[in-house]
Amino acid sequence: MRSFWSTTVFAFALVSPVLAAPSPEQPVAKPVEETLSIQTANPVNPLNSADGSAISSADDGVQPTTFNGVTVPVMRELKGHLFDQEIKDGYWFVEHYSPDCGHCQAIAPTWQTLYEFYYTSTPVPSATQAADGQSTLNSFHRFYNFNFARLNCIAYGTACKNNDVSSWPTFLLFKDGKFVKKFAGPRDLKGLSDFVEETLESIRPGSRPKDGVKLPEVGAKSVDAGVKPEVPAGKDKDTAAGAAAGSEHNLHATETRTTPESTKISLEGTKANGISNIASKSKPTANALGTSVPLSAESFQKLVTTTQDPWFIKFYAPWCHHCQALAPSWQQMAKELQGKLNVGEVNCEVESRLCKDVRIAGYPTIHFFRGGERVEYDGLRGLGDLVSYAKKALDVGMGVQYVDAAAFKQMEETEEVIFVYFYDHATTSEDFAALERLCLSLVGRAKIVKTDSAVLADRFKISTWPRLLVSRDGRPSYYNALAPKDMRDFRRVLNWMQTVWLPIVPELTASNSHEVMDGKYVVLGILSRERAEEFELDRREIKNAALEWMEKQTHAFQLERQEMRDAKQLRIEEAEDRNDQRALRAAKSIRIQIGEDDKKQVGFAWVDGVFWERWIRTTYGIEVRNGERVIINDEEVSFRI
Repeated sequence: MRSFWSTTVFAFALVSPVLAAPSPEQPVAKPVEETLSIQTANPVNPLNSADGSAISSADDGVQPTTFNGVTVPVMRELKGHLFDQEIKDGYWFVEHYSPDCGHCQAIAPTWQTLYEFYYTSTPVPSATQAADGQSTLNSFHRFYNFNFARLNCIAYGTACKNNDVSSWPTFLLFKDGKFVKKFAGPRDLKGLSDFVEETLESIRPGSRPKDGVKLPEVGAKSVDAGVKPEVPAGKDKDTAAGAAAGSEHNLHATETRTTPESTKISLEGTKANGISNIASKSKPTANALGTSVPLSAESFQKLVTTTQDPWFIKFYAPWCHHCQALAPSWQQMAKELQGKLNVGEVNCEVESRLCKDVRIAGYPTIHFFRGGERVEYDGLRGLGDLVSYAKKALDVGMGVQYVDAAAFKQMEETEEVIFVYFYDHATTSEDFAALERLCLSLVGRAKIVKTDSAVLADRFKISTWPRLLVSRDGRPSYYNALAPKDMRDFRRVLNWMQTVWLPIVPELTASNSHEVMDGKYVVLGILSRERAEEFELDRREIKNAALEWMEKQTHAFQLERQEMRDAKQLRIEEAEDRNDQRALRAAKSIRIQIGEDDKKQVGFAWVDGVFWERWIRTTYGIEVRNGERVIINDEEVSFRI
């Protein structure tokens, strides 16, 4: 078999001399034309304590904890209908969660440790601290007016929806009742702490330790605050300015200090303001009935355009035969996605204006919507294909996930194409926001993850941050950004992704046939899944052949570039020998550039011969039952091996 594929590569070398990356035009996430805003008014909150911490009683089942010998009150649970009033003063770092969410349960100990650590910290190290952590002038809350809180999105779904929360857990920062930014870093203690440290430094510049803070282990009840972290943060902070800010704050606090209000409340009041509202404020379950919802222009705008809820929607016409054929699979898919994903349909005969606004050109057309963006589904319309795509699309709600070296290695075993975004402590919220925009366009194409792992940075030789690359079967290709703004250029990054999001040897399908086959030579292996052992062996061999070909072309490219450099240097030396300044300037201005516009691109792919038997027989005259075959496909002529 090895000699068979080697022969294929040798034969193909006679056909095309250069390998070039494809640059297909693909559907991308597009903005929805009309977007409305939702505004709500919230009543006054009667449950405020003097220091911004939670108020609880023993009957709540949650007790205060202790950290570094200081009593830490229960973290505040915000009331959805009182949300705006509760966070109207100071900074609020709020976790939006669901009690039933596995990710929320996993991060709960980390979130609690973060809260306990900062609540008991002292901004000015020389000052003493009281047993309650907040009654002295040098308390974390008094110095920064920074608060931690939680919001139950099952009990208060409307409030979470108003905050554009589409997945759990989501961490949002507010200042004086106004949204500031979303936490998009790694969901571990260090990642959350880095976010908090950046915010605290912006509140009182120079007040944070120059080397960073020594963090406790998750679940620990103490940490030596005087010890420097093992890995210094290395940030340029003015500690003298921080001490001055602390002194100024203490002086001001002495002049304005007042007696804290009572923290006693009745259990009846808590029940009246919390539990009784759960039924009315609960977030509706996605696709609760397991059916495809008929949408009008009005309901489309209310349920799809103005929310962050994901929707899978078909646009159809009743007289369309393809639409009629799709209908049973569509309804069955809606049933299988009950409780997971909203499914809808729009009758374009009735809602012609809506379909025109969405730019529907044929029937049926299927789009996946989320918030203000959409992407068109162009795959097969079988039940399994629709369900598979919908489940992949649901991952978009989780955003770009963080991975370490171990998680990435495990992902490589199942994913052929992985985009990796490398970041460090200096990466901004604008960078992360631009990264999140890419998710929707990659649905069904490839995975995208982010990392600050030093192990992965060393493996892929990353020396500048942020940096984006794609790993295809472990072979990296890098997005070359000339300036920091290029990393936030959505269209430019996506155009690059489209050239590299196919596997090295993709399976030829109806949805990708255009970008795989058009305008290039393609070494196409016709394989059969019915012969399982041979199938896996043949797939491995064609991939090895592709990698071997790529190595040869890379070497040829390097030789060609070196020849051009040598020719340029020769012209420079000849001009210097003649003392011809004009020729010297012309020689030095020569750019070493190898164009690929005049060179036909090369690709490798395989196709399921059993599934596409009829197409293979009519197109190439090949009977699949005769065994595996290889075709070198060209727009003008095909070679069979």
